[in-house]
Amino acid sequence: MKEAVLYEKLPEGSVQCALCRHRCRIAGGQKGICGVRENREGVLYTLVYRRLISRNVDPIEKKPLFHFAPGSRSFSIAAAGCNFRCDFCQNYEISQMPRDRKQIWGEDVGPEEIVALAKKADCRTIAYTYTEPTIYFEYALDIARLASAEGLKNIFVTNGYMTEEALRAFHPHLHGANVDLKAFRDEFYEKRCGGRLGGVLQSLRAMKALGVWVEITTLIIPGLNDSEEELRGMVQFIAGLGKETPWHISRFHPMYKMLDRSPTSVQTLNRARKIGLEGGLRYVYTGNVPGDEGEDTYCHRCGKLLIDRLGFQIRKYQIVENRCYNCGAAVDGVDL
Repeated sequence: MKEAVLYEKLPEGSVQCALCRHRCRIAGGQKGICGVRENREGVLYTLVYRRLISRNVDPIEKKPLFHFAPGSRSFSIAAAGCNFRCDFCQNYEISQMPRDRKQIWGEDVGPEEIVALAKKADCRTIAYTYTEPTIYFEYALDIARLASAEGLKNIFVTNGYMTEEALRAFHPHLHGANVDLKAFRDEFYEKRCGGRLGGVLQSLRAMKALGVWVEITTLIIPGLNDSEEELRGMVQFIAGLGKETPWHISRFHPMYKMLDRSPTSVQTLNRARKIGLEGGLRYVYTGNVPGDEGEDTYCHRCGKLLIDRLGFQIRKYQIVENRCYNCGAAVDGVDL
């Protein structure tokens, strides 16, 4: 156990957490919504420090990040828990473990060992992913500080529901993020995720203002977030952040508590991609559809193929010094 950061002590032994936008007020002996931060006699503790539940060496494209050191490896880690309760969670076994099973599993692995393993695997980044990195903030920050000192970069795969205080505290060591923009209606967030849309939008604006490289992912769920009106609203918001912001539109498969929906059709994904490109976004990608042309990167000026992908593999790479090989237009991203 480790004392948490970003919380305030309140009268009568209560505390208020300032890590995510729920800002839980937690009475003595109780836990926050995430299930992994507990008030013990007026002191807030994280229950997942040094409790690693998942680790893998992944292509960075799997995050997905297509404009951050393409073709490189990312040492990907997670601890149990989440501050959302999405009905369609793809990693519910570990993200919802504290809520569903009332358990917190994980092996004791220190920050120094994480960084050493990442370097040994020839990874250029450490990705805090699979669950929500905000809820294991203290663990992630200690790892990230060491990683930065060793020349590695740090990326979040996140629901974007952290506070600005948390972002500012982590920011010197946060270089990139893929943020889930799950829908563009507050009703969806409240009913399906247990959060609010506005908090995610505020975090996206804050990340961009801090200079973090941001890519956005939307899981397209038939009948829930795939209307043309909603997609156009989403695209308008993303374009307002910056037309260079990549948007990944991913195919839904029935999962967890949402088994009554059919998988997203490829036609729906292609329609969403068209809406994104018509809305001025430079890079719009389709996910979970290996072989679709929406996996590839094209020059936003001349339209030439720059990166040919199949799944998470790069088959052809035609970016020269961060520019299109054909017309010389700058290609947006980090370490291209």
